Amino acid sequence: MNGILGIVSEYNPFHNGHKLHIQESKALTGCTLVVSVMSGNFTQRGDTAIVDKWTRTEMALKQGVDLVIELPTLYATSSSENFADGAIKLLDSLGVVDYISFGSEIGEITPMNDVATVLANEPKEFKEVIQRELKSGLSYPKARELALQLYFGNSKKYTEVLENPNNILGIEYLKALKRQKSAINAITLKRKYSDYNSQDVYSGVASSTAIRTMLQTGKNIHYVVPYETYELLEEKQEKGQIITSLKAFEKEILYNLRKMSINDIANLPDVSEGLENKIAASVDKYNTLEEVMENVKSKRYTMTRIQRIMLHSLLDITAKDINMSKKTMPYARILGFNAKGKEILSNIAFANPKLKLVVSVKKFMEINTDSHLRKMMEKDILATNIYTLGYKDEPLANLDFTHNIVEI
Repeated sequence: MNGILGIVSEYNPFHNGHKLHIQESKALTGCTLVVSVMSGNFTQRGDTAIVDKWTRTEMALKQGVDLVIELPTLYATSSSENFADGAIKLLDSLGVVDYISFGSEIGEITPMNDVATVLANEPKEFKEVIQRELKSGLSYPKARELALQLYFGNSKKYTEVLENPNNILGIEYLKALKRQKSAINAITLKRKYSDYNSQDVYSGVASSTAIRTMLQTGKNIHYVVPYETYELLEEKQEKGQIITSLKAFEKEILYNLRKMSINDIANLPDVSEGLENKIAASVDKYNTLEEVMENVKSKRYTMTRIQRIMLHSLLDITAKDINMSKKTMPYARILGFNAKGKEILSNIAFANPKLKLVVSVKKFMEINTDSHLRKMMEKDILATNIYTLGYKDEPLANLDFTHNIVEI
């Protein structure tokens, strides 16, 4: 079997930039096969996926991906560090992946790798700066950025590395590869057209953020996504199964938070230093999700972090659940494959016979004896059941048990 390329993705939705990334990565590495570890129905920034995980799997399989494996919800909705750690643990456990490729604004692996080495080893002087800046009221990402700048002597090269979200996520992948002692080789491709949060469109390439905004405002997206993606989005739009933001679950989130005790809120991931009191006061005072989040946000707590807290309250995810995920080797839940992907699965089973390969959730839940993996799967099932509540018509239940693996 030829070389296998690993890609961590959300494909929210799959667009022309993703297609270009796959093509260029294959050319650069010489790999002919692609495995993607993809988020399920909710994303790392604490938001909803615009369409369900099986539809996004189909988009990917029709554009050059051979096998799609779900990144469990406990990682997919977590901080960038745990998101990357879970994805790398999964890719490495397959035993067949030769390369991982990710996009970045800098497009150079060496400075990113230098930063990842510091973060993986955490030298004493680096940790001291972080603690000092946290005490001054900075958010953790900002404190870490400042500590790294000071550690590298305010070098412009390293300052630029830390300025953009794709660079930071790429650094987390590299850090996770080091901690796993993985043999997977890493490459990065420069984002040529559109920044992560950009609303601009260049040469038929737009960011996922821009495309979701276009969908929300009724603009035509046919020129920024492959035809198959456009067709699938049209189909889902007609069925009322497009979910553009977490606002679709506004009442459910407010209900959950209003009924939770202060202690329950304190046990949500990313809640610390009395933030639970501010959240509780806000949900009692304000009647929209946007107002609550704006009121809770501060210099220390970014909007992304607050939004993840809101999402975790919706999905009943606790700090204890996230800590468990950090100590657990995840299963490989298969969402879809093509003929080549089927071959990759055979090679995975041979390379790592101990890996929990999940092709049937029902069977997995019946025979699995690992309580951590069971809890992880229960959160995936719950996430899908909650996601469908956002549909315009029928809130389809138990799709994880009834939906077929996507085969192309």
